[in-house]
Amino acid sequence: MTTLGEFCGKAFGALMRRQRALALSVVFLAGSAVSAHSAELTAEDPSSEWVFSVAPYGWGAGISGDVGLFGRKPIELDLKFSDILENLKFAAMGVAEAHNGTFGVFVDAIYVHTEDDEEISRSVNGLPARLDASVDTENLAATFMGEYRVVNDAAITLDLMAGIRLWDVKNDISAKLEVGGAELAQFSGDDGDRWVDPMAGIKTRINTDTPLYLTGWGMIGGGGVGSHLTWDVMGGIGYQWTGSFSTVVGYRALGVDYSNDGFVYDVVEQGPFLGGVFRF
Repeated sequence: MTTLGEFCGKAFGALMRRQRALALSVVFLAGSAVSAHSAELTAEDPSSEWVFSVAPYGWGAGISGDVGLFGRKPIELDLKFSDILENLKFAAMGVAEAHNGTFGVFVDAIYVHTEDDEEISRSVNGLPARLDASVDTENLAATFMGEYRVVNDAAITLDLMAGIRLWDVKNDISAKLEVGGAELAQFSGDDGDRWVDPMAGIKTRINTDTPLYLTGWGMIGGGGVGSHLTWDVMGGIGYQWTGSFSTVVGYRALGVDYSNDGFVYDVVEQGPFLGGVFRF
């Protein structure tokens, strides 16, 4: 027979797991399009004039790691992308870049809003108990980087990158516990954090004698300034359909280890991506 304390503990754990499935839905979605549209800036167009590009993209990432809210013990996660997608309310992802063949800047912004209502029922001391919970999560990840091209020829380009990544995670939770048809307790609260990580990395494009090309990047940052450590690696294969449009598919993995005042965010997100790049 389940006691009231055991029921509340299990319910809170289930709620946190569900909540993190929402909160982490795309909080790390920052990079597939950056790699994609960096592929547009090749040695085939090495003029000093500025070239601009925009790139919408999608990333089918799953999540694993440990997350803790409200100072509670972190909960282990292992979620597939399909587990996350079903509660997506709104998402917007894209990159804008400017480059003149030597220097460049890019901004990558990802906003995701998820919402879910859950009901958990058990028997407590022989009485029916029910927990109704609502979870609303908003996530923003924005990357601002400067670039310097150190290799620029027909076969390969290589850029050094440095800048920052802003994280903003908001979690609003409300719950009501009823036992035997009577309301026993209510809870509402929010937890999350906002922080900035310094970032450094490289990205490259390797051309072939066909419209196909290879592209990838690697980044590392944090160092205790924001997170303890964050990293980001990606590789893809692209197809140059025209001089102003290409597509890229590949695989990306990103990790972050952050904790502050009872909020823990130590996860790895990884999965395939697809991006479209428009240059003008």
